[in-house]
Amino acid sequence: MPEIALFGGSFDPPHVGHLLAAAYVLATDPSDELWFVPVHEHPFGKKMSAPFEHRAALCEAMARELPRSRVSRLEQELGGEVRTVDLLEHLHKTRPGDRFALILGADLAAERAQWKRFDRIEQLARIIDIGRAGFAGAGQQVVFPEVSSTQVRSALRKGEDVSRLVPRAVLEAIRAAGTYR
Repeated sequence: MPEIALFGGSFDPPHVGHLLAAAYVLATDPSDELWFVPVHEHPFGKKMSAPFEHRAALCEAMARELPRSRVSRLEQELGGEVRTVDLLEHLHKTRPGDRFALILGADLAAERAQWKRFDRIEQLARIIDIGRAGFAGAGQQVVFPEVSSTQVRSALRKGEDVSRLVPRAVLEAIRAAGTYR
């Protein structure tokens, strides 16, 4: 059965940490595909700076840089605040011939207790833990740069250079749309 690695997040905006983590998973993990899954509405009430369609388009610009990757708009199709367990249950019903893995950054490790039915998530998907500088994570073999979407948004608002923090295609799309100013 083919396995799809799901990489969910706000992607507000996507940055090089997301790109490097996805490239790492595609290069080293046995997953057949990687889907970027931007949140439609953040389940913990976090307000998004850019609308869903723009964030999805930025993810598509990033996905073009990676083989075997694409963007899923499933959260938008399902509507409202979609919890990971509900997304995985939906995928298991609609794609019974596929297996799933879930990419989790070290920054989410402390939030697992807040997730709806994390025990069920672990039954529905193999967990791929990804390290990130600045966050402790047990058993992390690779650690990616300490960069966050919050940092990128702040730098963009100040007119600072973010060319080393954001994939070129994503930055071009941000500039064309005039977001995060």
